[in-house]
Amino acid sequence: MIKSINISHIWVFDQDEALDFYVGKLGLEVSADMVFGGEMRWLTVRPKGVTDRDILLEKAAPPSVDPEAAKQIRELVSKGASGFAVGFVTDDAHAMCEALRAKGVEITEEPTQQFYGIDFAVRDPFGNRIRFVQYTQAGDGVPNPGQP
Repeated sequence: MIKSINISHIWVFDQDEALDFYVGKLGLEVSADMVFGGEMRWLTVRPKGVTDRDILLEKAAPPSVDPEAAKQIRELVSKGASGFAVGFVTDDAHAMCEALRAKGVEITEEPTQQFYGIDFAVRDPFGNRIRFVQYTQAGDGVPNPGQP
């Protein structure tokens, strides 16, 4: 029986640039930064205080994938074709959006009231789409996922 998710990944083209964006701009923290065999860097990040879920900032390059596949991945991600990469929960979507804008993050969708809460989207330097949501009560008074 599956009990939880412990790691996901996002394709990046440069792990130092990814580190600057995900830690320096989004405010995540590094959970692991190790080099295996000279070519493979295992770089994971997570929201501060979270210990059971990491995001691998995986370089689209060998040895993870062959050179031709890496080229195709980079082309697709650059166009935004990776789809929804990751979603984060925040207490204040408007304030979070403005803080990210002030740091130069590309806002692709402004905060919008949805039936589940307020949500907005950004794009990382590689083309991955990231969403932020501030959950609110559903119309029937039942909390939505992520709402305490």
